[in-house]
Amino acid sequence: MKLTTAVLAAGAAVSLTTAVVGAARLRQDARHQAERNEAVVARNQLDWLAQMSTNADLAKLWAPEDMDVEEYMQLLHANQQICTLSLRDRLGFVRDGQLPFYASMLMNSDVCQRYWARFGDLRAQEAEGDERAEHFTKVLNQAAKAHQEAQPVAA
Repeated sequence: MKLTTAVLAAGAAVSLTTAVVGAARLRQDARHQAERNEAVVARNQLDWLAQMSTNADLAKLWAPEDMDVEEYMQLLHANQQICTLSLRDRLGFVRDGQLPFYASMLMNSDVCQRYWARFGDLRAQEAEGDERAEHFTKVLNQAAKAHQEAQPVAA
């Protein structure tokens, strides 16, 4: 092989390698930007939930007509806890297999059970088409059902 051919081949290999590394870097940057965007949107939602769950005047504006404002504020606080767990899960801070444990801990709370009974179906509708959100909702639904079945029946 002539020297010029070898140099051209080496140059082409370096160019191809640079292009592949560059494309991988762009994909990684796009994924990180999507994660940052998701965190910002979640932070906005968590801030809104914090305000709504502590300010009766604001909560009154959004409470369903058939629900007491104090009850609505309590359910919003439960939603805040569920949203926090959801964000942690989406960002990869919940280890594999730990989500059912955390979901069960949330459903130990009566207010989380009440929230899920009232709004769990809505969350399932919101999750449709998002595989990770669907999985999260399914795990919370299973935890809620397990706690419901474990409750003694009042006579």
